[in-house]
Amino acid sequence: MSENGEKFKFAIDRGGTFTDVFAKCPGGKIRVLKLLSEDPQHYNDAPTEGIRRILQEETGNALDSDGHVDSTLIEWIRMGTTVATNALLERKGERMAFVTNQGFKDILLIGNQARPKIFDLNIRRPEILYSETVEVDCRVIPLLKGRCELEDPTLRSWRVVDCASGDRFYITRELNKDEVHLKLKQIKDKGINSISVALAHSYTFHEHELEIGKIAKELGFQHVSLSHQVIPMVRIVPRGFTSSADAYLTPHVKRYVEGFAHGFKNNLEGTRVLFMQSDGGLTPMDNFNGARAILSGPAGGVVGYAVTTWQKETNLPVIGFDMGGTSTDVSRFAGNFEHVFESTTAGVTIQAPQLDVNTVAAGGGSMLFFRSGLFVVGPESAGAHPGPACYKKGGPLTVTDANLALGRLLPEYFPRIFGPNEDSALDRDATINLFKTLTDEINDFLKTESPMSMEEVAMGFIRVANESMCRPIRALTQAKGYDTARHALACFGGAGGQHACAIARSLGMSTVFVHKYAGILSAYGMALADVVYEAQEPCAKVYNKVNFEYFDERLQVLEEQCKEELKKQGFGEESIVLKPYLHMRYDGTDCALMCGPAPGGGTTHGDFLVSFIDKYQSEFGFVIHKRNVIVDDIRVRGVGKSDLIEEVAVEKGHDEPTCEQTVQVYFENGAQDTNVYLLKNLKAGHVIQGPAIIMDDLSTILIEPDCTGVITTFGDVKITVGTGAVKDIGPELDSIQLSIFSHRFMSIAEQMGRILQRTSISTNIKERLDFSCALFGPDGGLVSNAPHIPVHLGAMQEAVQYQMKTKGEFEYGEVILSNHPAAGGSHLPDLTVITPVFHQDLRKPIFFVASRGHHADIGGITPGSMPPHSTSLSQEGAAFKSFTLVSNGRFLEDEVISAFTKAGGRNLSDNISDLRAQVAANKKGIALVGELIDQYGLDVVQAYMDHIQKNAEVAVRDMLKQVAKDALERTGRTVLEAEEFMDDGSPIVLKVTLDADSGSAVCDFTGTGPEVWGNCNAPKAITLSALIYCLRCMVGHDVPLNQGCLAPVQIVVPKGSILDPSDAAAVVGGNVLTSQRVVDVVLKAFRACAASQGCMNNITFGSGSWGCYETVAGGSGAGPGWHGCSGVHTHMTNTRITDVEILERRYPVHVRKFMLRPDTGGTGRFKGGDGVLREILFRAPLTLSVLTERRVLQPYGLKGGGPGARGLNLLIRTDGRTINLGPKTAVPIQPGDIFQLHTPGGGGYGLEEDWQDERNGDEKGKTAPGTYVKRGSVFEYTQGPESV
Repeated sequence: MSENGEKFKFAIDRGGTFTDVFAKCPGGKIRVLKLLSEDPQHYNDAPTEGIRRILQEETGNALDSDGHVDSTLIEWIRMGTTVATNALLERKGERMAFVTNQGFKDILLIGNQARPKIFDLNIRRPEILYSETVEVDCRVIPLLKGRCELEDPTLRSWRVVDCASGDRFYITRELNKDEVHLKLKQIKDKGINSISVALAHSYTFHEHELEIGKIAKELGFQHVSLSHQVIPMVRIVPRGFTSSADAYLTPHVKRYVEGFAHGFKNNLEGTRVLFMQSDGGLTPMDNFNGARAILSGPAGGVVGYAVTTWQKETNLPVIGFDMGGTSTDVSRFAGNFEHVFESTTAGVTIQAPQLDVNTVAAGGGSMLFFRSGLFVVGPESAGAHPGPACYKKGGPLTVTDANLALGRLLPEYFPRIFGPNEDSALDRDATINLFKTLTDEINDFLKTESPMSMEEVAMGFIRVANESMCRPIRALTQAKGYDTARHALACFGGAGGQHACAIARSLGMSTVFVHKYAGILSAYGMALADVVYEAQEPCAKVYNKVNFEYFDERLQVLEEQCKEELKKQGFGEESIVLKPYLHMRYDGTDCALMCGPAPGGGTTHGDFLVSFIDKYQSEFGFVIHKRNVIVDDIRVRGVGKSDLIEEVAVEKGHDEPTCEQTVQVYFENGAQDTNVYLLKNLKAGHVIQGPAIIMDDLSTILIEPDCTGVITTFGDVKITVGTGAVKDIGPELDSIQLSIFSHRFMSIAEQMGRILQRTSISTNIKERLDFSCALFGPDGGLVSNAPHIPVHLGAMQEAVQYQMKTKGEFEYGEVILSNHPAAGGSHLPDLTVITPVFHQDLRKPIFFVASRGHHADIGGITPGSMPPHSTSLSQEGAAFKSFTLVSNGRFLEDEVISAFTKAGGRNLSDNISDLRAQVAANKKGIALVGELIDQYGLDVVQAYMDHIQKNAEVAVRDMLKQVAKDALERTGRTVLEAEEFMDDGSPIVLKVTLDADSGSAVCDFTGTGPEVWGNCNAPKAITLSALIYCLRCMVGHDVPLNQGCLAPVQIVVPKGSILDPSDAAAVVGGNVLTSQRVVDVVLKAFRACAASQGCMNNITFGSGSWGCYETVAGGSGAGPGWHGCSGVHTHMTNTRITDVEILERRYPVHVRKFMLRPDTGGTGRFKGGDGVLREILFRAPLTLSVLTERRVLQPYGLKGGGPGARGLNLLIRTDGRTINLGPKTAVPIQPGDIFQLHTPGGGGYGLEEDWQDERNGDEKGKTAPGTYVKRGSVFEYTQGPESV
């Protein structure tokens, strides 16, 4: 402590690899320190050690007589920590139990039923958090006045209650407290001390959860997480995950916090200790909990760059680019922190306010590969151990090594903490040796006249790494309607400074800002952050005058809660800022936005509706007129303003900056002399011309040629990015440029998808993301496709090429609509919009763009256009072979409406809105390719469209050569054969003839059954999609998905068969059922794995005024080295299922069970995944349609593995009759009828006793090197509900 009573202030970020410490000492001196987060030989806890070292060096006496750090010297400690995140990633939290309603014990295991990676045959779900489940027999359902038509005796037996949101509910089963006591005691006796309780609709009806919590406390459970107290938001699955994460992580976090306090005198009593939460606000040590700690560290960095750059160094919005050793995080700030209220980390969906921090790459540890002619960076990461090759621990080549090889990292300025004994310098020799080996391998493959140098190879990987990081930054900005180029790049983290100039240039940005504490900006951000307390409650009211008084009253109650809590923490009234929010959405949609008030009328807090409409328009490009706006939640964010740490101006520089040395650094145009400066010796106003390196104790900043750095008043670095000398790219193949074009082409398809999602109106496209966008070459061949849906893979190519064959001539300003199976369509609801693109005076299109979206209704004999009993195409809705949608730039709305009306269309306004959105998406694709042409020239862009297709061909040929070799070894033949039968007995026959020398195959479906009198006929495009999907799965790593994939494959499909039916054949079931069976046959022929459920379990129910469509999960097949996955969507679909609470609020149904069907997976050395049981009680008269398969024939096992169980569709009438509905039917339903859907299991693989034979298989089942864990809104979008 200083003479005037000043004390030390510490801000700390405990990261995965390093712990960063920022300290303000008495008198204003600033100290920064970086140390290893784990170093058990020298200290137990890195933050405590960091504080001890600084106190010792500054005072000479850091410890009290008991050996504890003297906390009387410290005013406050602010800390962010990865303790919760690491426990989640490594599954090392508290042993806990999950308590839920009877029939829902597997609800979190099934989750949203989508698989994490659509091309993984070995579906790997993250491990569940709980060790035990407890089902309690209690239940509530919404009253639904006027819509529930169950008989009076039933309704009279149910108690009616008013709930927190203002809704009324029936209690269908009361809580049995004795049963709860007994079951919880059994759990307690197993040594479990933490439980999570999540009951259906508990976000608004709290009584049952509170009773269970009370019983648990009486039994002595140390931690009880009640989901409505953790986060009172609708949807049981994410709320249950959040509550479970809290029960799993909070005891672990509390132990860490207690252990941290024990290292200090009097357990830190009298010292203010605050922890950073995921939302960018600080909270007292005692309030810090697991569910709000996931982004504790990264949040500090966002606060750091937001406070130091926004409207200080730039008036532009800022993109934060935080590149460390093991991950790269991207975020955006434009005056307000951008929060998301649901985010998935390590497979756990957390419902809580979190900054929108997107983890997009593996950082400096991203591993480098050369595959089939492509330079590939990541997603595998070397991690902190063994780390990059230069760490001297036997690690692989990484981005860090590439920077070292190019002279961009200078080992002499790094601490000697590497090698097995952590006492060596970075090992440049190890890096160079590995790069030489890789360069030889690349030159052997390319066989060019002028081989690549080692530096060119390393530079190539840097360029590919930069482009792969640009893609998500474009996605983050484009998704919300912002121009990427109109941002400044705030760069921090240990590795970011080496890439910032190149990334800014690629994105069209002209300003890069690097704070002087960039290497520890997350820690510095803790020092600048405010204390936050939030209060929230559910609501279900319309935003209108009648309810304004209610909103104001509830907001005032929540404001008082926040104020009281912040006052307890020592904040005066003048330091407290209260921010009211309403969580609002249009009625009938799921897209809720958190909105603050705009100035003006409405509530006394302001006009929330204006704010909602502005935000909706900005994010989605339109508003919905004459539609009620519903308030889902009421929230107040209370902020206790911190005393900001004032930045101190540095001395002005009047001389030239001092150059420490000049080194050779390799750039795109070769090696250049590069001056090296030390940041600590630079003064305000110094100008540094690129190329230059600015070294700091904590990071390296590379100023590239044609860029200029200026030292600001406070000693930070502001870089103006020049255009740079653009290297001439010719049409001839360049492997590095090929990898970059691969990213650029994919980025175009992705950005088209973003525009389509933003501007569409229907639930199918906007929320279920049931669409695909693609780019095609001048020959109509697929170049890049951003598929959410495997069944769309490659199918649009057929649609584009059909137009080329039949139309011949295309006009400028023309857009074509097509969905007919004979014209490359899959089924009629999938409408494809195709735009030819012209360039200058050329008469023929230079390329095509197209978007395909699933429209909810296009006419036909049943609502939803998915009739289970259709026998001709005309019964399934409007069919278009080549319909002019736009002519001379004019959208032909009247003509489209007329066509839909003739076919019986029921929702024309949504059809028109979504078609306009598809046209807008195509327009975006045209603009983006136009930018590429401006940059490289038309000949180069078209040449690389061709190169990228040839590259995919090479990858598939390599795979087919390996398959042929394996087949020859195993069977002595290179002919693979398989046959499967549909439930109606129709055979699907496949004979694959492999050529091991050329890596080609003939896939011959001769012998397949004829077209059927029903709707399981599959257009030829579906067989192509299924083949591309299977080939991509078997390649096992990312390859460009384009027409090149099919170039080595000759496909023979007999005309008039179920796989190439006549023009008039019904096809709606072919898309959703036969497609799955084609995959089964292909994978069976290649012996890749056992059959998955082979069905999508299409269920539609509704009346004339409403309808609901679901596809339901089943079991996946086991394979060589892996068990099948239970309760998951497989192969050609990946639809998320609607949450039980949303379904019951929206429709007159009661979901009684949603759980696994035990032991329905096939037996074997590796067991098949189990199917699910979904049981629904209907509360109103309606029509139920089922369109399913595998109700007769079981999913096959392989190598002696047993088959999966077949599915079953049962209807239980109110009179007690149980009726087997069969695989395909439509039935009238009466109130009280119960539908039971039993979905199939997956097949098993290998004989139980075949242990020795399968040991090699176990090796195949091993997981790849660690990859970084993606998160954030960009990731959520790519994981979006993929469906058919």
